Amino acid sequence: MAKTGLTEGLFAGWRYVSMDGRDPNPDFVLNTPRYAQAQILVAGANFGCGSSREHAAWALAEYGFRAIIAPSFNPIFRNNCILNGIVPVVLPADQVAEIAAVLAFAAPTLTVDLTACDVRRADGATWPFVIDAEAREMLLEGMDSIALTLKLAHRIHTLRDIDRTARPWVYLSAAS
Repeated sequence: MAKTGLTEGLFAGWRYVSMDGRDPNPDFVLNTPRYAQAQILVAGANFGCGSSREHAAWALAEYGFRAIIAPSFNPIFRNNCILNGIVPVVLPADQVAEIAAVLAFAAPTLTVDLTACDVRRADGATWPFVIDAEAREMLLEGMDSIALTLKLAHRIHTLRDIDRTARPWVYLSAAS
């Protein structure tokens, strides 16, 4: 299955007045000119619940989202975001509500800084967030799990050599 072409279904029940004609719902926030090019999505708790396949993350990435700020994420969805280059930012619910309230009335000038691990508003307000080192590295370097593992190939080979010396009976041949 292709990773593209899924944006038509993204938030479809809200984005369109009618599913038949795909007429845009003018009341849906992402259909307004102010948020049409948004790259950061501010969402509610357990965002991504029910989205265990990568299709949801593919649609969000293709739409243009690079980060999602929410109080919590479905764990499988969170991992799919990371694998697809979307930063899942977890902040306390009151901070997410504060950000959403400000964005409702002010120009949407929000930055997610993955290097500094904080969310910044143009007026200088910041909200630090925590993301595990592996996920951060994958996102910063554009790697998937396999590429991250391959970065450790020398350590894996060293461990195998040590283990081969300590437990030679485990290895069937010199080539393994």
